[in-house]
Amino acid sequence: MNDKSTLVLGIETSCDETSAAVIRGRDEVLSLIISSQADLHARYGGVVPELASRAHLEVLLPAIEESLRQAGAGFRDIDAVAATRGPGLIGALLVGLTAAKAMAFALDIPLLAVNHLEAHIYANFLHFEDLEPPLVAFVVSGGHTLLVHMTEHRRYRLLGETLDDAAGEAYDKVARYLGLGYPGGAAIDRIARQGDPSAIAFPRAIMRDGSYNFSLSGLKTAVINYVRKLKENGQPVPTEDIAAGFEAAVVEVQVFKIVRAAQETAVKSVLLAGGVAANSYLREKLQEALDPMRVKLYYPPLQLCMDNAAMVAALGARMLSEGDISGLEVDVAAKLSLASAVSS
Repeated sequence: MNDKSTLVLGIETSCDETSAAVIRGRDEVLSLIISSQADLHARYGGVVPELASRAHLEVLLPAIEESLRQAGAGFRDIDAVAATRGPGLIGALLVGLTAAKAMAFALDIPLLAVNHLEAHIYANFLHFEDLEPPLVAFVVSGGHTLLVHMTEHRRYRLLGETLDDAAGEAYDKVARYLGLGYPGGAAIDRIARQGDPSAIAFPRAIMRDGSYNFSLSGLKTAVINYVRKLKENGQPVPTEDIAAGFEAAVVEVQVFKIVRAAQETAVKSVLLAGGVAANSYLREKLQEALDPMRVKLYYPPLQLCMDNAAMVAALGARMLSEGDISGLEVDVAAKLSLASAVSS
């Protein structure tokens, strides 16, 4: 198959977005369909796995058909199918990977079972033609926070990860406690713009411990206790300042460790990946810190920060070119490390 003309269909159903996409080569997006379940889960303050699985079942086939229509392609034009195998919700993952297996078998085309975390990294390569390793990647989302040194394509060295709550999880929990709704990341990012990040000094956990790990459970508890004490004393709750202070505490630690990783690995590129990479405060502060070092910061457009099938197809195309093809016996995995991709 010719790398530049190969059509790869991507399928993403790891959590609460149903997505299908077709890319040509490694970086030409011909179509991208994303159906969000945010409204479905908002009343519960978080994703309900069984509801997510049912919604994927209802939406996936129409999403695939529409992605093919927009790409001007039919099922027989597809050269390979890529789907997320993990990490994620087991039921949700099964919907997408099972559909991909059926297509691979029926059409006699390669199946590419994709690591969701690695796919988020490749969302950047899909968007930036000049981006090449070595680089430092910060993968941060609702369920994951990890910092890696990417030495070459699909070769990673894990530098650090969260010891408890992922960043997106902490944002959701704090937003829910403040009555800002779900999903919490965008809500806090928006309202924090109206607050003073220095008004409340929340803790910066394990910031200078010498590791690249992260911890947010203590910060989350500090915010909750601060609000509870105000309410007990009959004092007003300055939601904007609390949101700003919380976000500043999260981002300051992240930026400090990302910058130190860039310095110690001597890379000239840093990339953000995952849903929380859409956070405007993180982008702004990291840009300010990296500019004097002449290190370039990359992050995908908002649509490619969220869970999407274009990133799955992009990684799938890379795997196809390397001959990294999955057998039909491959199974989904609720937990899957980046090292389970191709590690150095």
